[in-house]
Amino acid sequence: MSILVTGGLGYIGSHTVVELINHNFDVIIVDDLSNSEKFILDNIEEITGKRPIFYPFDLRRKELLKQVFDAHDIEGCINFAASKAVGESMVKPLDYYENNLFSLINVLQEFKERNISNFIFSSSCTVYGQADQMPIDENTPLKEPESTYGKTKSFGEDILKDFSKAYNKRVSLLRYFNPIGAHPSALLGELPIGIPNNLVPYVMQTAAGIREKLSVWGDDYPTEDGTAVRDYIYVVDLAKAHVAALQKLIHSDEETVLDIYNLGTGKGSSVLEVVKAFELANDVAVPYQICPRREGDITIAYANADKAEKELNWKAETTLEEALKTTWEWQKYLKDRNN
Repeated sequence: MSILVTGGLGYIGSHTVVELINHNFDVIIVDDLSNSEKFILDNIEEITGKRPIFYPFDLRRKELLKQVFDAHDIEGCINFAASKAVGESMVKPLDYYENNLFSLINVLQEFKERNISNFIFSSSCTVYGQADQMPIDENTPLKEPESTYGKTKSFGEDILKDFSKAYNKRVSLLRYFNPIGAHPSALLGELPIGIPNNLVPYVMQTAAGIREKLSVWGDDYPTEDGTAVRDYIYVVDLAKAHVAALQKLIHSDEETVLDIYNLGTGKGSSVLEVVKAFELANDVAVPYQICPRREGDITIAYANADKAEKELNWKAETTLEEALKTTWEWQKYLKDRNN
């Protein structure tokens, strides 16, 4: 079965491609390389022994997208193609709306015209905004997200809910919490362009001396140590959830399906707890400085992922410390590769 993976050379996408190949899916990747690099394709082949088909273009180019669908018998899609930096989205909102939503709609148009189903959307816990109670389950009321990035995920979900209902499609919305870590081979990991926007790559680069100090955005939150709390999930665990969700859609007896799952560990960790865990796991120091809060950030978010465990037979298995060890191995790989 051929599965289109948009953004498949990116961080979560590349790990999911590996898991798909491990489960005998044929993978077709479309990625514009705006937040990834071509060598990741070689590394996927090294890990799996199989090279995915790859098309390097922007999904907003409808004519090229049509050619991909003409050339392959695509039976499903996992959509990762999106800009994802919370801070950047606040200063470039139009860029985020155009890139994240137009590309999604273009793929869905092909699904509609060709009568294809089985669509998985890379969503985010940001659709809950600052939830009133923890942990957050799928019945937690949605709020307007704090960031433009979060709004694109919320709008994307709305588009897919209408798409599923109007055209009788099988759709799964996967709401991630905070992915971290790298593949155990150290051949895949998060590869931020420029200054990292996410915590763990910034921690990693600071420990490696690439950055002078880690910026901790705010120490006056109403949390135990004053820093923001998130649910950090190991990226390989997260990738496996995509395969489980896809298999559920494919084997469903229903013509129309709208599944929604939270994907997290169920445990919240503060920024400073992550820093300390990284230092202990890898025996390195991470100098940091406290900075003013960053616009668009919320105080606390961690998941109740019981629904995914019950319906997908999936559960996050990897500890924070284990995940952070893989991050450091990835950094050492990058250093060796660049020398």
